[in-house]
Amino acid sequence: MRDGTALGKKHCIRARITYDSSNGALRDPIIYRFPNWGTGETPQPHHRTGWAWQIYPTYDFACPLVDSIEGVTHALRTTEYSDRNDQYYWFLEALGLRRVHLWDFARIGLIRTFLSKRKLLQVVETGRVDGWDDQRMPTVRGILRRGLTVDALRQFMLEQGPSRNLVFMDWTILWSMNKKIIDPVAPRHTAVMSKNAALVTITGGPDTSHKELRPKHPKNPAIGMKTLIFASEIYIDQCDATRIHKDEEITLMGWGNALIRAITISNDGTITTLQCQLHLDGDVSKTDKKIHWLAAQDSDLGQAELWEFDHLLLKDKLEKTDQLDTFLNPVTSKMEQAMVDADCAELAEGAIIQLERKGNFRVDKATGQGPEGKMVMFKIPTGGKS
Repeated sequence: MRDGTALGKKHCIRARITYDSSNGALRDPIIYRFPNWGTGETPQPHHRTGWAWQIYPTYDFACPLVDSIEGVTHALRTTEYSDRNDQYYWFLEALGLRRVHLWDFARIGLIRTFLSKRKLLQVVETGRVDGWDDQRMPTVRGILRRGLTVDALRQFMLEQGPSRNLVFMDWTILWSMNKKIIDPVAPRHTAVMSKNAALVTITGGPDTSHKELRPKHPKNPAIGMKTLIFASEIYIDQCDATRIHKDEEITLMGWGNALIRAITISNDGTITTLQCQLHLDGDVSKTDKKIHWLAAQDSDLGQAELWEFDHLLLKDKLEKTDQLDTFLNPVTSKMEQAMVDADCAELAEGAIIQLERKGNFRVDKATGQGPEGKMVMFKIPTGGKS
């Protein structure tokens, strides 16, 4: 077997325990074998050691030995390994090794999610996702890339406790914890969707654009200051423009009130331009619509891709008889182009911010790193209804 001969490859080594045990894990389990590292009939070398070794220990045999020799005192394992606990201890006792304490806990399930490595590998290999760190994947790297904080993940796991009962959780609980952590510290920035952005001409405003410093966070001055540019022409989102009526008083966030004097609508129903008059003496608390905006004359406006993601599954819980392909969500992402304030150019990869009235985002690619030099931001779930 050690030489890898044709005869040796046909054999394996078993531990002589109890072949007729009611516990299948104790029925003389295989502890050494010749593995085929490839996917076909022709044996392939190990991806690291090559052909230096012909036989390898099995997982069940190696785990207790490695744990004991390397000084592990408590091995935490999910309950699907409970039947193998007796086997684990048998190996340690048979070899005279230090005993390791096993602690079983239930695996946490999440709705519209599968944690099977085989199924996760399937969506990676078929191109449904971009890799193991894809922001839709239920891997630690994946959810951190989507904007989850380590503190939120730790808090979530501690609240579950070491229960042996199967727990099936909603993602909203985890994302709600995350929101409470990032809201008090996420700097505020502004983005206006590029598609059909409406141009607003302002009377009573500045003849030439000028800059003012404002807090990045209204309740946390320690976050720092940002630059707000005031100009006679500004951009607003088309969705906001369609909600505004002639002669209505609105609030331009960070500026003050304004009266809508005229609205121009194209043949396809898109609002192209609006004219308004500043009314800075107006009562901000009495307006129904608070509108975010960006100065049109700001030559330093950035460009960004704003991404939003959905669950990989259409069904809350996969049954054993369900075929994965049948319940995979065909559309799991949506991207929109946006203009962002000039201060966003200073944001580094991994920064978490709040785009006013759009939600919290994580910077996946900083300015200059994304397609055509654009920023790439991922929307962070809020913990609202799935």
